[in-house]
Amino acid sequence: MSKNASTSGLPENAYKELKKGEEYRPIMNPEKNYPEVTVWSVTWGLVMAVLFSAAAAYSGLKIGQVFEAAIPIAILAVGITSVAKKKNGLGQNVIIQSIGGASGVIVAGAIFTIPALYILALPASYFQMFIASALGGFLGILFLIPFRKYFVKDMHGLLPFPEATATNEILVAGEKGGKQAMVLAVSGLIGGIFDFTFSAFGAWSEVITTRMFGWGQAISDKFKIVFKVDVSAMVFGLGYIIGLKYATIMTIGSLLSWFVLVPLVYEFGQYLAVPLGATATKLISQMSPEEIFRTYVRQIGIGGIAMAGIVGVIRSSKIIAGAFSLAYREILHHKTDGKEKTLRTQTDIRMLWIVLLILLTAIAIFAFFVIGVVPTIGQSIVALLVVLIISFLFTTVAANAIAIAGTNPVSGMTLMTLILSSLVLTQVGLSGDSGMISALIIGGVVCTALSVAGGFITDLKVGYWLGSTPKKQETWKFLGVLVSSATVGVVILILNEAYGFTGDQAMVAPQANAMAAVIKPLMSNAQTPWMLYIIGAVIALLLVALKVPPLAFALGMYIPQELNTPLVFGGLVAWFVSNRTKNEKLNNARLQRGTLIASGFIAGGALFGVLNALLKFLDIQWPFGYQELYMAHWAESTNGEIAGLAAFILLIAYAIWDSLRAKEE
Repeated sequence: MSKNASTSGLPENAYKELKKGEEYRPIMNPEKNYPEVTVWSVTWGLVMAVLFSAAAAYSGLKIGQVFEAAIPIAILAVGITSVAKKKNGLGQNVIIQSIGGASGVIVAGAIFTIPALYILALPASYFQMFIASALGGFLGILFLIPFRKYFVKDMHGLLPFPEATATNEILVAGEKGGKQAMVLAVSGLIGGIFDFTFSAFGAWSEVITTRMFGWGQAISDKFKIVFKVDVSAMVFGLGYIIGLKYATIMTIGSLLSWFVLVPLVYEFGQYLAVPLGATATKLISQMSPEEIFRTYVRQIGIGGIAMAGIVGVIRSSKIIAGAFSLAYREILHHKTDGKEKTLRTQTDIRMLWIVLLILLTAIAIFAFFVIGVVPTIGQSIVALLVVLIISFLFTTVAANAIAIAGTNPVSGMTLMTLILSSLVLTQVGLSGDSGMISALIIGGVVCTALSVAGGFITDLKVGYWLGSTPKKQETWKFLGVLVSSATVGVVILILNEAYGFTGDQAMVAPQANAMAAVIKPLMSNAQTPWMLYIIGAVIALLLVALKVPPLAFALGMYIPQELNTPLVFGGLVAWFVSNRTKNEKLNNARLQRGTLIASGFIAGGALFGVLNALLKFLDIQWPFGYQELYMAHWAESTNGEIAGLAAFILLIAYAIWDSLRAKEE
């Protein structure tokens, strides 16, 4: 590829580890300037931020799934830029995606904690929601910037970045056009319609289990062992991009939870005559495998994620020390890495400004706590320290999780934050309602910071592949965070008025309910499952000794089984299509075509998911009672699961067939 190429597609080493002395040259030439921040890109970025904040908040509170906004926004950015026949649209599309992408990550931070205030019948206000989300988002951006070079440049080719890869392929295909754009469009349509068919019409079961067979139901009832697969094209595509190695590690972690720990808890707990644990309301003997997982085993996964995070912080100590060293040199000696700073594609916001902005954000958080959250100044100082320390330390964990699995375990890390902050706050005299409000707002700030940090590393990696200017992405991300924070607060207020978060017809808000369940006993000196957290931590340490990535494994233990198992099928397809011949170039061509197809599946599933959420929000009913008839009866039946299995097999067969059609370039 010519060094001056601008729109001729990605270089061959875009997804590969670089050899010694080898450099990655992005599509947009680092020595040239391109239109990036324009009235067009900023306006459309803000429009996307508002629209997707509303859609993601609804879906997250309704079904517990927050749409990853980056992918559908990338598709829309490409579409509107093409329709408007904008020249040099690639750099502008990156900015649209980066500003608009703040929506999903801000939503995840807000809806995991803020609705818990309503659930616990505590006072909540728009001011609290907006400020907690905005300041948490600012922290996430500022804490991540010093690690940009490490994650996007130094680790090039060593981390899969599944969501960033899908977003990247969309933007490149849109710029390049031709066959790549057609492959992406067709697979996006197939993946979107496939997921929409079961999510909107209930044509088959989204999750298939061994319970569809008589023997499977018997094993589930007697031993609490069940195997589950989500047949979503979006999750399957994610597995393809993650690759077989990490997909297998995550799935093995999940199987440990479901095939070992769940039946083990049942074996020893079935004889208890009282519920075990502060959050348990049922006897273990009466629990389903899913209830045992949620009540006990998932806590082990949280402990594993926390310990993997601690190990990650220790392993990242040199990077963290390097960030502090860079800050020291810039602030006190005004020295920068001159050679690297000359390249447009390696310019960040100056470390001096980063430190000053962190200080200003910390002052704003302190003022926020003093004015409207924490009763005393001393307790506000403690709360501020908890926010800053946990947010900073877990930033690398959030970024690493996104880079490995495309999934940010913010709910697990936020639960740990709630536990730690509650323990600290009770030591300084906070308890009861004021303690719960303080802990939840602290959790909201931290959760948003980690969510934004994880999502922002995706934006920066896409920018690195394409040749955007990091400084521009970093600067304008703040505006996206501000607008998304303002939007999500309004949506939560509206949904609380329309549905509420408690009662029969209430929004489900599963993560917020989990936070509420955890924090109430902590603030009333009730039982906390410390032993379960410790078991998870020990498992993570054993994995470190065995040189198995502990975070990927712990994510598998924590994320529901049905969302892990499809990853292996995707990883197997990636391995199969890239190992069919001894011709390495043909294998690479097939793997790259498969990456486009998988990216299309992810993009289509995300876009049609937003459409489905919008239709539900507007309460649009399909004709002839299809929704009620199919979703209530057929999709939940054995035949619905068998139909789902058949549909999933056809989807896999299509992915293999279309990938193998690639020709050596």
